[in-house]
Amino acid sequence: MTWTIPNVLTALRLLAAPMIAVMFLLFPRPFADFFALGLFVVASLTDYLDGYLARKWKQVTKLGAMLDPIADKAMVVIALMIIVAFSSMSLLLLLPAAVILFREVFVSGLREFLGDTAGTLKVTKLAKWKTATQMVAIAVLFAQGIFEHYFGMWSWGMDYNTLTQILSGEIDDELGLRAMYQGEAWTRSGGLMLIWLAALLTFVTGLDYFRKATPYLKD
Repeated sequence: MTWTIPNVLTALRLLAAPMIAVMFLLFPRPFADFFALGLFVVASLTDYLDGYLARKWKQVTKLGAMLDPIADKAMVVIALMIIVAFSSMSLLLLLPAAVILFREVFVSGLREFLGDTAGTLKVTKLAKWKTATQMVAIAVLFAQGIFEHYFGMWSWGMDYNTLTQILSGEIDDELGLRAMYQGEAWTRSGGLMLIWLAALLTFVTGLDYFRKATPYLKD
């Protein structure tokens, strides 16, 4: 095995995946959401960086080719698990999350079954867009948790009329409650749209891989 810098970055991304769950064991919310978001964003950026460096420095290796898709899937699967478990929108996220998880398991199973012929299931441009959309959606949903809980913390104990007047602009907003409320609303709607788009792309790419694998599944 060759431990180049791109391979080290990929391995660190793989290790970062379970650390996202650990954040929710070590810290209360919304701090757990904040640290998970930071860890997820930094790890996601290495997905581009390790590939770029491997191609630029001509350090593409079998180890990197094996670890890279595993790290991506681990990041997405664990982050989705945490979000569905802790989000106030769990019921709205359950179906797209299930579609994404099912596809990842299904395609991994196809590749394992095909063995030496798995090269027929090369990553397509649409699949790369799928992964990018998944990661952006997850980052936005982590941000939604931050806005939601900070808004809840600062508005705790306020009577309904006062809170309504602050949000409507009738009363000066010294704590930034309006910004928190708007941020929560934007990330909620944006996160939902992105995760459903990611689920759609995930479904389409899964069908594409199955179509390509069909000739090798015939008796």
